[in-house]
Amino acid sequence: MSERRFIPLRIAILTVSDTRTAEDDRSGDTLVARLEDAGHLLAARAILPDDREAIAGKLREWCESPEIDVAISTGGTGLTGRDVSVEAHRDVYEKEIDAFGTIFAVVSMQKIGTSAVQSRATAGVARGTYLFALPGSPSACRDAWDEILAPQFDYRHKPCNFVEIMPRLDEHQRRK
Repeated sequence: MSERRFIPLRIAILTVSDTRTAEDDRSGDTLVARLEDAGHLLAARAILPDDREAIAGKLREWCESPEIDVAISTGGTGLTGRDVSVEAHRDVYEKEIDAFGTIFAVVSMQKIGTSAVQSRATAGVARGTYLFALPGSPSACRDAWDEILAPQFDYRHKPCNFVEIMPRLDEHQRRK
């Protein structure tokens, strides 16, 4: 049996913030650097304010694009009134990846202790596209990428990974 080869994914990065710009988007920059270092492709990048409808609209747009396999947002996952990324993501999901938030909390707990309870990181799938909502700090983006996403976005990772099931994510939408 031959070894699996790496398959680069096309990943879009969305920063959710009322104050960040392209010049000071450290969390977005962190994710872009990590995905490119891993051999993946930056498919799109945007910055939007904390607006539920705008975030959901961008996610839907990216889910419709055949040029995007994964969309990762950073920011807006906290508990304050302006934090609406989780709700926007859930407006779009067809299926939620429940264990992502749990595993992210475990990873975070090792770094920031009980403060991890304040994160509402989430993930799901819509129209064959993976969607992830990460906190807005560069360290949280590093932790999510290094500890969870990098291995799951690597087709060589065993016993299983997100890449190997990608062709079947939208099988319910195909004709029988």
